[in-house]
Amino acid sequence: QVQLVESGGGLVQPGGSLTLSCFGSGIIFSANAMGWFRQAPGKQRKLIASITNFGPTIHEDSVKGRFTISRDNAKNTVTLRMNSLKPEDTAIYYCNTIPPSKQYGVDYWGKGAPITVSS
Repeated sequence: QVQLVESGGGLVQPGGSLTLSCFGSGIIFSANAMGWFRQAPGKQRKLIASITNFGPTIHEDSVKGRFTISRDNAKNTVTLRMNSLKPEDTAIYYCNTIPPSKQYGVDYWGKGAPITVSS
């Protein structure tokens, strides 16, 4: 059974930093590309950073230079380091395989990690 558990969210002031972690089980973690997605209030969920199973990364323009995705296959974890946070980064952040893992025939999503950037 797939399980993805995000942690590390919270309230942070503009310009601050946070690190999100995601632990995956029920999947062959090292064989999958992984991604961080976010869903801002009233908007669709979108992919913001991805990392292949062997390391190369892509960061979406709005987070490039501020966010860094990394992974530790030995620990089944993927991490998102976020610096210079802005109010527009406020969202619920999710990790998932790319393409998203399925459970019972539908895309599986964990509970996510909510982040609020506000003074």
